[in-house]
Amino acid sequence: MIEKYLLGTYTRRISKGVYQLELDTENKKLQNLVFVGSAIDPTYVAESDQKRIYAITKVKDDQDNVTGGFVEWDGTSTDFPLKPIASIHDQETSPAYISVDEDKQLVFTANYHAGTVNSYKIGADGSISKADRIMDKGKLGFRKEQQDGPHPHYINLTPEGRIVAVDLGVDKVFIYDLQDSGKLVPVSELQMQDGYGPRHIYFDPKKKVAYLVGELSSNVAVLDYDADKGVLSLRDINSTIPDDWTEHNGAAAIRVSKDGRFVYVSNRGNNSIAVFSSDEKGNLSLIQRISTEGDFPRDFNLSDDESFVIALNQNSDNATLYTRDSESGKLTMVQKDFMVPEGVSILRKK
Repeated sequence: MIEKYLLGTYTRRISKGVYQLELDTENKKLQNLVFVGSAIDPTYVAESDQKRIYAITKVKDDQDNVTGGFVEWDGTSTDFPLKPIASIHDQETSPAYISVDEDKQLVFTANYHAGTVNSYKIGADGSISKADRIMDKGKLGFRKEQQDGPHPHYINLTPEGRIVAVDLGVDKVFIYDLQDSGKLVPVSELQMQDGYGPRHIYFDPKKKVAYLVGELSSNVAVLDYDADKGVLSLRDINSTIPDDWTEHNGAAAIRVSKDGRFVYVSNRGNNSIAVFSSDEKGNLSLIQRISTEGDFPRDFNLSDDESFVIALNQNSDNATLYTRDSESGKLTMVQKDFMVPEGVSILRKK
């Protein structure tokens, strides 16, 4: 069986934009890297059920002034590179994350450098119009270089249809109610410890928990989530790196198996994926830490049947393929030399 994945990248050295790769599940290998579309630093992408692809990007004018936003492509086309259906560039710089709400036909972005979260309405013809913009607020963390202001790093839907935004700069997680128009209405805030550096979050509605990655602290926290009230509370914190690790590390992406039994977190610096088992209440126990066979793994993803995991190493320009044991949750490396230029994010194509 052949599965396809969309890859977000930086375009600082050799990448030209968004790419696609194939996973051959029968032969256990990655293959056929294809250039999908041109964009500047399209680090994260999203795809709708209509197979419209949304990629973060930015544009420069003749004076090198930058504005950020995203571009929209028709993902049903195979006439690569794809031509934009629409685009919008109304932010001070390129966003850090993008997601889609199918029911309300909205797109959301978190802008790390501008300190804002944004929502946009999608027209029936694919047109994009601004809906709402909120500047994150809160006290700055003690890590002055990375926490010099609000830095939202992630925005997406909660299981019950609210919006969650994660801010590394002010050590907070924000929950919003979401109106059909795209307006965000504040519901609650979770203040993490100073220097936690929240980056990404994953909700498990069956266990009524969320797992919050701390980039600056190299931790993953277990949060209790009251979906009726839209309120998060801290239960426990677990390290993603060895106790004796003294070099730089930044925890990055998080994925959870469909059965909720295993949680995976990537480490940039330690260059590994930390594997945790999750008990019936969502408590975590480390069971494996495996090398990504490259440098600076930002993102990774599980295959459709979760028999494989694909990790992207940004600095070494390679993707690594693992087989995954569904009973133990552990990974085994089977391919480590597949070339992906400046890979940042990986999304299963619909």
